Formats: sequence, C-alpha cells, structure tokens
Amino acid sequence: MNAYSNNQTVIYHNGEFLKPKAATSSLYSQTLHYGNGVFEGIRTYKTTEGTKIFKAEAHYERLKYGAKVMGIPFNYTVEELVAITYDLLRRNQLEDAYIRPLITTGDSMGLYTSKESILTIQCWAWPKLMGDNLLRVKTSSFERPNPKSCFVEAKVTGHYINSILSTNEAKDAGYDEALLLDMYGNVAECSGANIFMEKDGQLFTPKKGSIMAGITRSTILEICQEEGIPVEEKHFKLEELKQADSAFFTGTAAEVVGLKSLDDYEFPLKWSESLGYKLMKLYQKEVLGQRKNKLSKVL
Repeated sequence: MNAYSNNQTVIYHNGEFLKPKAATSSLYSQTLHYGNGVFEGIRTYKTTEGTKIFKAEAHYERLKYGAKVMGIPFNYTVEELVAITYDLLRRNQLEDAYIRPLITTGDSMGLYTSKESILTIQCWAWPKLMGDNLLRVKTSSFERPNPKSCFVEAKVTGHYINSILSTNEAKDAGYDEALLLDMYGNVAECSGANIFMEKDGQLFTPKKGSIMAGITRSTILEICQEEGIPVEEKHFKLEELKQADSAFFTGTAAEVVGLKSLDDYEFPLKWSESLGYKLMKLYQKEVLGQRKNKLSKVL
C-alpha cells in the first residue's frame, strides 16, 4: 500500500480499530483547511522486559496540552491513550515501531476552533528518521516562529509548514538537514529535532522559548545529570556553533545523530570521541531499559 501500512495494518480511528482504507475524514475539517490539529511522535522498543513505549505518559501529556492550548475538545485520559496504543501495537504485531497519534478537528470553515475532534493513532516500523550517518547541515533562510505568534511547544500540524520549507531548501541545495535560527539570530533547532553542541568537554543546548522542547532533549539532559556530563541551556549564535568541537541532533524520530558539518564548517572532533557519541550509546541503552539508572519503566 505505502511505506507506512500494508493489507494487515490496523489503525485506531474515532473509537474503533479499523483498516486504514476504512477510515474516513471530512473535506471540511478545520485541520485540513487551516492546520488546526495536534499530533505526537512516539517510539516503542523491544526490550528484555517486553514491548516498551518510551515515555508514553510524557508524550500523551504533551498531546493533551496541544489540544488544550488550541481549544480542541479532547477527553481521553493519558491512561486510556497508553492502553489503546499498547492494544494497537499488539494488533499490528509490532515491538520496535514509531507511533503517530493525531487529533483532527471537525467541520468548520470559520476560524473559531471546531467543537468536534477525532483521534487517530497509527504505528509502523520506521528506522531512525535521519539515518546513522553524520549529517551535512545548511543554515536555513527561514526562522523558527515568533513565540508570540503561536504556542511553539505544542506539536500543532500547521506549525510544520516551517519545517517543510526549511527541509526543502536544505535538500534542494544538496544538504541532509536544515538548521533554523530564532527571530533574534540565536540557534534554535533543526527542522524536526533539537541541537546540542560540544565545546571543550562541555555541552550546550538552546534555552526554551523559541524551540520545541523535545522529550528526547529532556532525556539527554537527564542522562547528562546522572552521568556527570556538564551541560548548559543557553542562547548562542551561529558563529559560536561554528567554533564548536562537535554537535548532534536529538528527537524521537531521529533519536541521537551526529553532525558532520554546518555550511562550510566541518566539526573537528572525531564523532566516536565526542560526548554526542557517548550519549547516543547511552540513549540506546536507556530506551531498551539496559541502563543501571533507568529514567523510564516498562508499562
């Protein structure tokens, strides 16, 4: 059928488990016309203790937050959402998978939020979004949205036009990814992941405000604290990033991936000797439940 489903695929849609072709959506949905919908990206892993959705509660809390700030009615509890998702994984016989919950709105051609919503949850086997190779990154001509123009920490469908524009620009120019700055010229994030840089044995990552403060980002910060790796959240400019020893992106779909270069600057520290590489390995152990100090539990 496509890269995300086949004839055996089951999705959860509007209270039912269905085949993808049996699910319908309205041509008058406010999500379709204006981008007023909310989604999440979640991963599940096969561990020695069974199938584990990594930080399921945190993801579904953020989904509910997005619905709240966008005025979308949504009455599922976090516990219900987690239970439905495990049921969906079992029906699709998936253990290592990507999970995409999506809240769409009802019919409305006006700009006041529709009073109807539909929950759809899909899952499929999906390798790391950005692959395992080091990335060649281009500074984008597009900026992250002004935080006074929207709720930048909500995963609203319409916000990702910004990501599509920056990704198209970078890939059309022969790069792997785009790096966006904020309205003040500070480094923000890439099209769909957060960034960390290493300088003189310390890590730095942009402060909250203009970024999507990712759940993988917060996990890396927690691992750093547990492992005694110095890390600071601060604003920094592109020029400072282009003097860094190493850099990497973090995100649920991307996990942890290193940068080879930014524009014409090549990061000098060998990736295998960087803190990013160490954290990539620690993160892999974390999601598989293999770290001594686990940040999450199997549900």
